[in-house]
Amino acid sequence: MSSATVAPERVAQALADGTRLRILRLVRDDERSAGELAAAFPEMTRPAVSQHLRVLHDAGLVSVRPKGTHRLYRADLAGLAPVVRFIDEMWSDRLQRLKHAVETNERGRGR
Repeated sequence: MSSATVAPERVAQALADGTRLRILRLVRDDERSAGELAAAFPEMTRPAVSQHLRVLHDAGLVSVRPKGTHRLYRADLAGLAPVVRFIDEMWSDRLQRLKHAVETNERGRGR
């Protein structure tokens, strides 16, 4: 799934879970197999880790590459684009309101 087609809400939901954030950190710089990732979470079952990987993949935050019998995961930070665009829009709106308030205040003071 292309990051351009993922809703920011879906990305935010994927990022809202601490386990998924830990997984993203583990695959940020290097590819890791599902087995390696599961070993990093001994308190969880392999299917539970796989479910977290599926959520991250569906949100466009990790890419998957088959290699033999393994699936290698790596962070795809382009998947953060929908959230970045959302934050940029929110920030731009706030800045426009602040600019308007300052200009209105200055006009009221006769400047």
